[in-house]
Amino acid sequence: SIVVLTVVMAAFGGISFAQDTATDEEGEIPPEWEAMVGEITVTAQKIEQDIQDVPLSVSTLSGEDLEIISAGSPDVRILSARVPSLILESSFGKVFPRFYIRGLGNSDFDLNASQPVSMVVDEVVLENPMVKAQPLFDLDRVEVLRGPQGSLFGRNTPAGVVKFETRKPTREFDAFARLSYGTYDTVDLSGAVGGPLGDYFSARASFLYQGRSDRVDNLYTGENDALGGYDNTAWRLQLLWEPSERFDALVNVHGWEIDGTARLFRANIIEPGTNNLVGGFEWDQVYFDGLNQQEASSLGGLVRLEYKWEDVTLTSITGYESLDDMYSRGDIDGGFGQASLGEGNYGPGFIPFYSESADGIPYLDQWTQELRLHSTSGDTFNWLVGAFWFNEDVKIDSFSYDSLEEGNPLEGYAFQLQDSTSYAFFGSLDFQLAPQWNMVVGARYSNDERDFSAERPFPVFQTPTEEPITEFVEDDNVSWNVSLTYAATPDLNIYGRVATGYRAPSIQGRILFCADFEGGTNPATNCVTTAESEEILSAELGLRSILAQNKLRLNLTGYYFEMDGQQLSAVGGEYNIATLLNADTTE
Repeated sequence: SIVVLTVVMAAFGGISFAQDTATDEEGEIPPEWEAMVGEITVTAQKIEQDIQDVPLSVSTLSGEDLEIISAGSPDVRILSARVPSLILESSFGKVFPRFYIRGLGNSDFDLNASQPVSMVVDEVVLENPMVKAQPLFDLDRVEVLRGPQGSLFGRNTPAGVVKFETRKPTREFDAFARLSYGTYDTVDLSGAVGGPLGDYFSARASFLYQGRSDRVDNLYTGENDALGGYDNTAWRLQLLWEPSERFDALVNVHGWEIDGTARLFRANIIEPGTNNLVGGFEWDQVYFDGLNQQEASSLGGLVRLEYKWEDVTLTSITGYESLDDMYSRGDIDGGFGQASLGEGNYGPGFIPFYSESADGIPYLDQWTQELRLHSTSGDTFNWLVGAFWFNEDVKIDSFSYDSLEEGNPLEGYAFQLQDSTSYAFFGSLDFQLAPQWNMVVGARYSNDERDFSAERPFPVFQTPTEEPITEFVEDDNVSWNVSLTYAATPDLNIYGRVATGYRAPSIQGRILFCADFEGGTNPATNCVTTAESEEILSAELGLRSILAQNKLRLNLTGYYFEMDGQQLSAVGGEYNIATLLNADTTE
């Protein structure tokens, strides 16, 4: 079971202070210059709202906040240190971030793993964990929505959503450039320029470069400064067309590329029975007989169209994301040799067998389309309806190498193909029940299917597969939420929320290392396993307050959830493979 109670103090980015030396002619500080809590605007319910009026647990960081906290570590994982209940980690170095909110996440590092926390950039959902590795730069804000977001954001959101909004083109010219340099030739260079182009067009161009030199010695090969470096580049071009006050169109094209070192695995560095590092451990030394490499490139874009009538706004968002030639290779055993070679021919510590492997994505194409209509008529009653479509086509490669042979030759290869399609219809009502009471009701119908196949043409030790191993899963779901807010005072709102969420069925097939039974397949599972949908029911109670004469923002949230069929990965067992399964109940 997971039992969590969260107390969130201060909505980040919400407190701004004027210069304390500013005075008027009489030497007094004018009221408008005094320190005060500023208004925070979020789009947690897909419309712009004051965070004080949003009936769910939200944290937000402004672009300026992010630039400050990411100066020493320009990586999405830095959010773990700033946002309550949010944890990010990675087993792939600077790529493949894994998100956890309120203790819920997916620790599996399979390239086909789904996650219960959704990442959304400029209103486009990012599905594959490698696509989520795109760098953060030139951002307007980040919003972290805790708890199920199954109504407006859909599947893969039973734990929550992390939303990123980039800086958009405006009619005012602005530009910046920032450069930092640190130990091990660590460089962070970013910049942007934007402004008007004629009467109806505005544009913005943004870029990022991050780099670091190799700084880890490989004592097995005798090579100094052999590992640990990387080069990471990213860019974004945006064009905004505003021919009238009613209509605007935004085109966004972006890409990123990384080339460097994957995660460094290290064998036998913890003293058994303790949390202590073994004697003589040095962070900048490894003993690898395997190779290490990581590279990936991505290209994406979106088109956002919006038309405003007097009381209604129509929004269309078309998104595309791709990966090309992603490849990550590592010495997984964390040392050299293996025990069968005899004493002195393996280490550090005991190495039972060598393991050197790689995963790759030769291609990935993701398309999304969202169409929504929402009212803008007043404060007492508003509505939103929409439709969503998603498709992903991906190939995933698995490789194994012989660390004991000169040149580390390829000894095994397998691949997976998967086509995923999803569509949904959703809606929300926001209405005032009484002068101090407000209610929000939302619902979403989702339909998901995955078509999967896997082959092992060049196995490590097993028999090649004679035909593709196939699986097909599908499911549909209705998720909903109901919230009630009581405005006790103009600066104190108390809310309660009950919501459900859903994660679609998943498939995994790590068949390269599958035990060799009956022509190369495992008779129990064929080395391909599936997990049924997981569903969550969550209740939370919270308050939002502005205190101390408008100088302090204090938010409190308590929650309880119960999840049926949580998707988990089990490693090992009779056939020593990774197996998807569903837990009974998680609280």
